[in-house]
Amino acid sequence: MKALYTAEALATGDGRDGKARTSDGKLDVTLASPAELGGSGEGTNPEQLFAAGYGACFHSALRTVARRQKADVSDSTVLARVSIGANGQGGYGLAVQLDITLPKVDAETAQALVEAAHQVCPYSNATRGNIDVELNVVGSAA
Repeated sequence: MKALYTAEALATGDGRDGKARTSDGKLDVTLASPAELGGSGEGTNPEQLFAAGYGACFHSALRTVARRQKADVSDSTVLARVSIGANGQGGYGLAVQLDITLPKVDAETAQALVEAAHQVCPYSNATRGNIDVELNVVGSAA
């Protein structure tokens, strides 16, 4: 792969309870494990950052695919949920649920656009076969 862009972030402190900062300083966050995992919940966590990144990336892929097909995806949204849990092998794994709303296209077109975006999205391509990714069209035109 020829890199078109490379993001760089430095994590410091105690991993999930530390800090993360990008090399350009545009992202500078305090990290904290969520209360559900025994942490303070006083900062953001890697799953939230992954959800934000995947949601934004998928939405961009969806808009790209829609533009090619001349479909109206204005007012569309992507809600990303990233779950973490024990993988049964002594480690942890992730699962993703993407809820996509496409209010200006019919259900069949919405499903086709979502499936096409899943083939284009770099996050989808990186996770395919590694974690469960559930794609749900939760809203479309009647």
